[in-house]
Parts: sequence; C-alpha cells; structure tokens
Amino acid sequence: MDLKNINDIERATQHGRGELFRIGVAFIFIVGVMLYTAIRGQGEGSMVLIIAAMIGGYMAMNIGANDVANNVGPAVGSKAMTLGGALVIAAVFEAAGALIAGGEVVGTIRSGIINPDMLRDSAETFVWVMLSALLAGALWLNFATAVGAPVSTTHSIVGAVLGAGVAAKGFDIVNWGSMSAIASSWVISPVLGGLVAAAFLYLIKRSITYQADMAAAARKMVPLLIGFMAWSFGAYLLLKGFGKIWKLSFVEALIYSFGFAVVVFGIVRQRATRDVHVIANTKSGVNKLFTMPLIFAAALLSFAHGSNDVANAVGPLAAIVDVITSGGAINDNAAIPVWVMGVGAIGIALGLALFGPKVIRTVGSEITELDQMRAYCIAMAATITVIIASQLGLPVSSTHIAVGGVFGVGFLREYLKSNYDRMMAEIKAHHPEGDQAAIDAFLVLFNKASVDEKGDMLRDLKLRSKRREDPANFSKVERKGLRKVYKRQLVKRSQLIRIAAAWVITVPASALMAAMIFFMIRGMMIS
Repeated sequence: MDLKNINDIERATQHGRGELFRIGVAFIFIVGVMLYTAIRGQGEGSMVLIIAAMIGGYMAMNIGANDVANNVGPAVGSKAMTLGGALVIAAVFEAAGALIAGGEVVGTIRSGIINPDMLRDSAETFVWVMLSALLAGALWLNFATAVGAPVSTTHSIVGAVLGAGVAAKGFDIVNWGSMSAIASSWVISPVLGGLVAAAFLYLIKRSITYQADMAAAARKMVPLLIGFMAWSFGAYLLLKGFGKIWKLSFVEALIYSFGFAVVVFGIVRQRATRDVHVIANTKSGVNKLFTMPLIFAAALLSFAHGSNDVANAVGPLAAIVDVITSGGAINDNAAIPVWVMGVGAIGIALGLALFGPKVIRTVGSEITELDQMRAYCIAMAATITVIIASQLGLPVSSTHIAVGGVFGVGFLREYLKSNYDRMMAEIKAHHPEGDQAAIDAFLVLFNKASVDEKGDMLRDLKLRSKRREDPANFSKVERKGLRKVYKRQLVKRSQLIRIAAAWVITVPASALMAAMIFFMIRGMMIS
C-alpha cells in the first residue's frame, strides 16, 4: 500500500475518530456522576439514585447539545462569533446561570401537567414516573440533535411526564388545560418570534440600509438600537435570569434596566461619533457595529437560559432525591441540592461543547443567510417575545421563538426582494424597448434614492410612460419564476418542514417513549 492510499484512509477515518472522542468524553462524565453518587450513598435508595443521577447527567448533556444552540446559532451564522468562541462563551455562562441563579426549589411535576395527588399513595410509582420521564426526554432530545432539529426541551420533558403519568394512573391524571396551553405555544411562539424579528429588520432597513448615506444613518440609529437592546436584555435578565434569587416586579425590572440602557446608549453614541470617518458607507460597515452587542447577547441569553431551564435537566432528579431522602414523602416542591445543580450545569456545558455544533449550524446557516443586523433582530425577538408573553400569561418556547425569528427574517427578505424585483420590472416596462441607456441611467439614480424618493420616482415614471408606445415588459410567468428563485435562495423550505414536524411530534413522541419505559421499569421491578 503506497503513501497516498494511507493518507486517504487517514482522512476517511478522521470524522469517526472525532465522533468516538466525543462519545468517550460523554461516557466519562456519566461514569463520574455514577461514582460521585455512589460515594454519597442514600441507604436503600442508593441504586435508584445512582441510576437517576446518570440519566439526569445524560439529559443535561442533551439540553446543552440542542436547546443552547438557539442562543448562539444566529451569532455564529452571522460571523459575529466563531463556533469555538461561541461554544466557550455559552458553556461558561450556561453553567454560571445554573449555579448562581438556578434557584433553590423547583416543582416536581412540571407545569401542572399531571395531578400529583394521584401518585401520593406510592412513592415507588412516583420514582418510576420521574425516571421514565427523564430518560424519555433525554432520548428524544438525542434523536432530534442527531438529525439537526432544534426542539423545545421543555416540551420534551412535559410530554415525557405526561406519558409516564398516563401509563401509571390512566388519562384521569392529566391536566388537559395545561396541555392545551402547551399545544397553543407551538403556534404562538414561532409566530410572535417571527413577527418581532421581521419588524426589527424592517426598521433597520428603512432607517439605515435603505438610506443613501448609510454611515450617517447608522451613527444616528445604531446607538438607539443597541440602547433598546440593553434595556430589553436587562429586563429579561432581571426577570428570567435572576428572578429566583431577586424578586422584582415587571415595572421595577423595566426601571432598573432602563438606567443600564441609558449608560450603554451614551457609550455607543460617543464611540459612533468618534469613529465618524471609520464607518464604511456599506452594509458590511454597518454590520460591524453590531458584532460586540451580539457577543454580549449570546452570553446573557445563555446565562438566563442556564438559570431558567436547568430545571428541565434536574427537576425530575431533584424530585427523586427528595423522595428518597424524605423517606418516601412526595412534596409538590423539591429542594435542589447543590450537587444536583452541579450535574445539570456541567452536563449542559459539556453537551454543548461536544454535540452542539450540529444544531448551531442548522439555526445559524442552514435556514437562511444571516448577517449581524439580522442576528440582532433574532436576539431581540428572543427577549422581547418572552417578556411580553410572560406578562400576558401566554405559554411560549424560547427554542420556537428563536427559530421562528430566523424564519421571520428570511421571509421578510423574500418579500422585500420580490418587491424590488417587481420595481425593476416596472422600470423596464415603462421605458421604450431597447432604450437600455435610459434604463441604466434611471437605475443609478433609483439605487441612490431613499425609500420615499424611490416611490416618487416610480409614480413619476408611470405618469410619463403613458405618452410612450408599447414598452418592453416581463411577462407574469417570468416575474413569478424570478420570485420563486429568490424564495429558494433565501429560505430553505425543506428545513421549515423538517423543523415544524419535529415540533409537532415532540410531545407525543416523548410521551410514548416514557410510557414504554415506565412499563418496562415496572415489569422489571415487579418481577
């Protein structure tokens, strides 16, 4: 065998070695959790607790691999951050959020999905339900991550608790009101996220990129946009990030975060004024102004996510620990020991670092093309939608909001591109056939004009063209075909269908798996 064939074999096996390394590191973490839990010991429940802790660590890694990608995916896709830098920042802030502000108590029955009173007669059955839910939720997230589909971890664990509860006590145990609210969030979350992201992108286009002097418009608008970003992120962090350790009302959070926003606005405005000749009069020049805010946004979103969603990983585990340590008593709320929170924090960070890149690429680059301005709009959608929905009592998913924001940005770009295409066709239609020089001269002036000036130019062109003979024109079929080309370029329909399908089947899939696992556990324990 010559050297060339050896090199070919090396390249062919390189991917497999990387995958084996990641699986090996994950396995070492699970073994470490097992050994630590075994050393702690809990008497008769030691074996159950060891198994639960291992599954809890597995669940935490899957949350890191799937859910956290939504916080950094747009920033990575827009080239504001490298993939490696995003993984480090997200891992550190996710763990910090979980350990610093993760809260001391978490409900043992997530979101009131099932009636806990129907499980109080048997602590053993309760533990089986929690074990089944934890494992089923983790398995579903693992599958979704493997295919690159960003799904809601909250919906995964909720569906798993539902399925295990029904397997244990029948359909009477289900709180169908809560389930209907969760089902409605499948529509509410992505639609709200898409609308908010699209609204911000349209504002940026009208106020900056559609202006003749983009640099001057950016110096005026970017400090306002970043100041508003600081306000919304400050309120989001106070309400969602530190909400468990520092209780503030909605109005108080807005007041405190507004003070922070004023400081940020002043700093950004001073820098924009100082760098008056540095900002290029191009989209790429304006985009650079959003790079640093996006890095901070990714860090703050990760911190808030770690503090708020760590319960998805350790909630059922904390419930099992509480039952075992309390001698079989089932409480509506279970205190989370520090070591349990540590399992969740380390697992989330490790799962993101090992298996997160696949979903990050899906969100950041495989749905639509992103730049820093578009990533800013998605980050704003992620915070503002959660704040508004929480005040209105609407159930939303941060995953669905972020992905909906990506699609919202893409579909708005399609709409605007289609409009621009129609305008170009209209300009050509109102010039004599073959008068290419006149068309080119008009387009030069048209491209330099503002949005309002473009409208005036088109109206004037239509009036003047009435005196011309039959002009050159694009047929309706040609225009429709061109719009379809734009749509294929700007938003991938295959990703939309795949992700929507994964969202719809998350709850029933995790519920079915949890029910099967519950029957399997009960069969093994009884026999």
